[in-house]
Amino acid sequence: MTNTALLIIDYTNDFVADAGALTACKPAQDIAPNIVTLAQQFVAANAWVYLPTDVHTPGDPYHPESKLFPAHNVAGSWGRELYGQLAPWYQQNQHQPQVTQFAKTRYSAFAGTDLDLRLRERQIKTLHLTGVCTDICVLHTAVDAYNLNYHLVIHRSAVATFTPAGQEWALNHFATALGAEIAD
Repeated sequence: MTNTALLIIDYTNDFVADAGALTACKPAQDIAPNIVTLAQQFVAANAWVYLPTDVHTPGDPYHPESKLFPAHNVAGSWGRELYGQLAPWYQQNQHQPQVTQFAKTRYSAFAGTDLDLRLRERQIKTLHLTGVCTDICVLHTAVDAYNLNYHLVIHRSAVATFTPAGQEWALNHFATALGAEIAD
């Protein structure tokens, strides 16, 4: 696993909790144990775990999402905190050298971040993607990763989105257009 990394994308209260501002609700809540199990497996194997986490400023007139969605994942808010079982897992493991949470301001974890640089420094070739939303942030991260020549593994039981149709479309797209391996 030395050339692999796990990405846990946007698994926050606003995207997952019932009271979240832009929540996928139960489908997203149901994947919590699978995400934590994968995270624990990666840490136990001394592999890399990254938590790219959406962050916004309320009322930002320049951010394109301000016109599309209600305010969500606002810096310093309950909504931006990690959801459920992932929160204590991260608290316990955040000091591990291979575990890193970082802010992102666009759908893709690569857009405007140093993720690609970090991965290349560590000679990572394969990315395992988990989190929410399958057909938005996970998808855009996967497309960028594909364009950067990373091998992709999408964990079907550790990604979720708003609708079953969006979930199935994205999983099919990962496999047929990005050559991703779909794992259960």
